[in-house]
Amino acid sequence: MAKFEMDTEFIRTLAKLLEETNLGEIEMADGERKIRVARPTVAAAAAPMAMAPVTAAPAAAAPAASSVPAAPGDLSKHPGVVKSPMVGTAYLSPEPGKPVFVHVGDKVAAGQTLLIIEAMKTFNPIKAPKAGTVTQILVDNSHPVEFGEPLMVVE
Repeated sequence: MAKFEMDTEFIRTLAKLLEETNLGEIEMADGERKIRVARPTVAAAAAPMAMAPVTAAPAAAAPAASSVPAAPGDLSKHPGVVKSPMVGTAYLSPEPGKPVFVHVGDKVAAGQTLLIIEAMKTFNPIKAPKAGTVTQILVDNSHPVEFGEPLMVVE
């Protein structure tokens, strides 16, 4: 078996990618060599959400999400659109029965959590890229989202 050479610059690049995309972990394989880079998450605090199929209480937050426009595809180039950095399930509140993170009309600060996306049992906070006002919420609670899908508009 060949000696495993550590490429620390590559590991730093992967760690930076985790930060930029708000992913919880990245795993890569090249033949028999594997590397996994993970960052701490708030999954322990959000663990009760794993039982999200029983989400009768957060449905009360649905009126806030009713501002979903007829054609969210039209917003893909909007300067205030917040897009999903991953495939997963979007949650508008930190756990079932808790208030949603934001409503339409709320003023948010840059870096404030707007929603979370569960991907591979890891809960990833999606933060406001800039300060502004939430003008549209384009996803419903506990619904699947795709990479690059518009989630909200912050103007």
